[in-house]
Amino acid sequence: MTVKITRDDLTARDLRAASGGAKDGRVARRLLAIAFVLEGVSRKTAAESCGMDRQTLRDWVHRYNAQGIAGLSNRCGGGAQPRLTSEQMAQLASWVEAGPDLARDGVVRWRRADLARRIEKVFSIDVHERTVGKYLDRLGFRRLSVRPEHPNTDTAAQEAFKKNFQSMVTDMLPTQAKDKPLEVWFQDEARVGQQGTLTRIWSQRGTRPRAPRDTGYKWSYIFGAACPARGTAAGLVLPYVGTEAMNLHLVEIAKTVAQGAHALLLIDGAGWHVAKALKVPDNISLLKLPPYAPELNPMENVWQYLRANKLAITVFNSYEDILDKCADAWNFFATEPERITSITQREWIKVS
Repeated sequence: MTVKITRDDLTARDLRAASGGAKDGRVARRLLAIAFVLEGVSRKTAAESCGMDRQTLRDWVHRYNAQGIAGLSNRCGGGAQPRLTSEQMAQLASWVEAGPDLARDGVVRWRRADLARRIEKVFSIDVHERTVGKYLDRLGFRRLSVRPEHPNTDTAAQEAFKKNFQSMVTDMLPTQAKDKPLEVWFQDEARVGQQGTLTRIWSQRGTRPRAPRDTGYKWSYIFGAACPARGTAAGLVLPYVGTEAMNLHLVEIAKTVAQGAHALLLIDGAGWHVAKALKVPDNISLLKLPPYAPELNPMENVWQYLRANKLAITVFNSYEDILDKCADAWNFFATEPERITSITQREWIKVS
């Protein structure tokens, strides 16, 4: 059945003009098709010339008769309503951050299926685990490798250390250093050897790729320190750890501190960091981090970065090979000021 164009407020010429100014190409084609009909072109020809069939043109004529040009735009349905409210999404985020309870949830880490069951139990809403994955992505969660945490870690002490950092620095600096520019440095050591590490690589889904891993028992140590503000670093590759090795590293750091400045070197509680035989240069002051707090030392992130990009999946042919590869890895990091700052900068170390 043919549908007539009953509106007479716009002529075919007006419709063509409106078509030329339409931002949506689909609306422009519909306006042209209706203009063709008003000019006496057959419905079939008008439809085909504008990329539609006769039935589709008939439907758009209905919309035009009822609403005018406004009726020729696509109507957005708005999509499906979210299954979880904003409050429920916040609750989901808190579950993920807190982690599962083995006695209650039966698992030691969340899977999407576990969270789907928890959502159904608590909210009485049945969602597929793929939907849970979309929720987690929307909330900013990603699957990441965990790092070990000592059972005696005191998060409150860590927060207090960061909060009171500036006042601690003011109180501990020697008198002769208080009028000098202050540089904040971080220091740590990493053992690298034939009992090496593996890392993530790209591979086909569902496979478990293989990678070489050494089985020997030779290793060396990278002593590393970095100043985020200056984007500079000082490192040594040594065959052992101890007070003597730490003294050598302190000398290297002291030479790298800017002339006329004083360095505040943040260290962990290793015995050789606090030994009585330690010889601290005049332009360095040591500040010990809270116990069991590797999260406060960004050098841990440096080691992770170097292992993942330079030192993992490696077979060392000899002890000299270990030394060479350690030196290459450290220079890869230490020669890029922007990389140093990016990895080691922390907001809480700013001092006035």
